[in-house]
Amino acid sequence: MTNPPPHESDAPRDLVGIGIGPFNLSLAALAHPLAELDTVFYEQRAGFDWHPGLLIDGATVQVPFLADLVTLADPVSRWSFLNYLKSRDRLFPFYFAERFHIQRAEYDSYCRWVAENLPGLRFSHQVDSVRWNPERDAFEVDFTGLGAEGKAETLGRTLTRNVVLGVGTAPHVPEPLRPLAEAPGVPVIHAADYLAHRDAFHAAGHVTVVGSGQSGAEVFLDLLRHRPSGRERLHWIGRSAAFAPMEYSKLGLEHFTPDYTRYFHALGEEVRDGLVTSQWQLHKGIDAETISAIHDELYRRSLHGGWPDAVLTPGVRVRTAGRVATTQVELHLDHEQQGTRSRLVTDAVVLATGYRERPLDRILAGLEPYLRLDSSARPRVDESYRLVLDPCVTGSVYVQNAELHTHGVGAPDLGLAAWRSATILNSLTGKETYPLPRRTAFTTFGLQERPRVPEAREAQVLTPLVDSGQ
Repeated sequence: MTNPPPHESDAPRDLVGIGIGPFNLSLAALAHPLAELDTVFYEQRAGFDWHPGLLIDGATVQVPFLADLVTLADPVSRWSFLNYLKSRDRLFPFYFAERFHIQRAEYDSYCRWVAENLPGLRFSHQVDSVRWNPERDAFEVDFTGLGAEGKAETLGRTLTRNVVLGVGTAPHVPEPLRPLAEAPGVPVIHAADYLAHRDAFHAAGHVTVVGSGQSGAEVFLDLLRHRPSGRERLHWIGRSAAFAPMEYSKLGLEHFTPDYTRYFHALGEEVRDGLVTSQWQLHKGIDAETISAIHDELYRRSLHGGWPDAVLTPGVRVRTAGRVATTQVELHLDHEQQGTRSRLVTDAVVLATGYRERPLDRILAGLEPYLRLDSSARPRVDESYRLVLDPCVTGSVYVQNAELHTHGVGAPDLGLAAWRSATILNSLTGKETYPLPRRTAFTTFGLQERPRVPEAREAQVLTPLVDSGQ
């Protein structure tokens, strides 16, 4: 894709997006038909990619295909997944495949199709800072145009009335394993880089997977399927108390609705923080199909007697780690329930230890005097996904997937991408550009009266119970 010159017009834009992952790509797609909006989105990478190291054959997205970039806000959008299939003459094959959950590689291909055809995206542009200019009543966004090898070539600045941050998450490496993961030539990688090292890990003598979530399960299954029966030489460990299934009941999934997001946002900060840590199984468990596939593969390898040489141990924490001679890694393990310790020598380690929100400090350093923080020094975020700023700042800074502490488990969920993008655009335009449903769940979260839905039958309202002392 050819990028325009890095120096933008001096006239303030309506919106500048920073980062082009699925969430800001969703926002750009829904903003595209709004002729009244002047938008541009910057991304330092040369093109779109979505977790390329985890596009393992057969791995699926954990939300239905309707949770694409636009459909749940605008089902007739030209940027829908179904329209992508139509553009590739694949509607009938998809229809007969009867797949509600698509493969990750297909979701990545769909997003690439949108990114390659949607105007207003600037790849190879690194945003360096955002400042408020009271004289222009606009934000100044400074950026660097990058060359083919990622080297700085030009500097530029654009003015905008509003900003949206969609800088995504970064692979998390636990502190005890960081020196090994960062050392060149040491066979310790994050799962985000798994496919690039897959052949070497298939050939390694003994492999350990650390992390008991979906990524750890997918990597373990892929390794298991490519090891000889009886000589698997695999370990799979994780801190959670069990290799637990993700909560995927229909009512459980209502935690990923706008209704629950609004309920969560209205709770007190301390209550929200407690809920986030307790709800890990809503978004950090393993889907039942993957668990079943792992058990089936292990069972198949026991059909002729004996057990596969694979050890699966939950409830284990890596306390320290180091090198053994020049070719192996030694992990010192704690079993939290038993209170016991052990050591494990292995030839290679895959860290399926998840992702963390990228810190916004560098980009927002110029806005620090205007930011309003909570008691844990985190940015406060209002219901419309705007950072709470000093009233003297008349523009807005929106965030995508940086509001777990204020909006709950739905923040990183792809299923809420279109709804959040539409909410931001409605806030930006000051009107109901995208009409959104007022009710999205059968569950009533809390005891306060729900806003009445026009033309709907009046529902019985629960009233708080009074303690009778009995």
